[in-house]
Amino acid sequence: MARRNPILFDGLIAIASKLPWWVGIVLAMSAYFGLHSVAVSEATAVAQPGMMGGFVGQSLVNTLATVGQVLLPFVFLVGAALSVYGRYQRRALHERVTGGPHGGALNQLSGQEFEALVGEAFRRKGYSVTETRGGADGRVDLALKKGGELFLVQCKHWRATRVGVNIVQKHAGLMAARSATGGFVLTTGVFTDEARAFAKGKNIELMDDKALDALTRGVSVPVKFFRDPLSVLTIGAPYCPECQSRMVKRRARDGANAGMKFWRCSRYPDCKGKRPA
Repeated sequence: MARRNPILFDGLIAIASKLPWWVGIVLAMSAYFGLHSVAVSEATAVAQPGMMGGFVGQSLVNTLATVGQVLLPFVFLVGAALSVYGRYQRRALHERVTGGPHGGALNQLSGQEFEALVGEAFRRKGYSVTETRGGADGRVDLALKKGGELFLVQCKHWRATRVGVNIVQKHAGLMAARSATGGFVLTTGVFTDEARAFAKGKNIELMDDKALDALTRGVSVPVKFFRDPLSVLTIGAPYCPECQSRMVKRRARDGANAGMKFWRCSRYPDCKGKRPA
């Protein structure tokens, strides 16, 4: 029996986990009933030798539907469970960090925890939030929607002491490429005068340490929560020790380790986390 493709399996679960939990339930039910009706249909008996190809093709479809009626609903149900769990994590994190003294505690959060906290804070302000970390965008951490309008959030430089104009310019370019109404750039440090001047009139809100404190209503260091349920349920690339993003395998081009393979964070160069392969 052929082994399942772990990359495809992981990808489907990851996509399903980003959807609202009830969407995963609906997809699971639709997949089961749709494929079950195909799986139980009988292949038409072959009356003529020339029709053998159609008979074999129909039998193959029946077989695939039989497997799919179990596999796809399972994937969507796991995704729905992870969606619920992720929502619980974000709420628990927000509750843990609100109400305490600020005191630089944001800098002690991991990148994943910080994005989860910020995402939950925006949800409570009426935005729908999509976490795009590690996705195709590569440079946008959160996508917000409210009233049919799109807003992009960048958290990658949130630990920087000073954020310059080049970061804000790149974010403006991303906003233009995706036709976003507005955007946010976050840091626990400060923005340069040039960065603030560039942001004026472009509907980009620059949130420094004081603005972040107001957004999250004060923070304290949270108890470290479960790293990522997908790391238990799936087999694939390891997670970055710095920011918890998925890693990608690379080969060193030069230096003492030239030719050797290693794992590098998918968010490189924003994150320089590494692991030996």
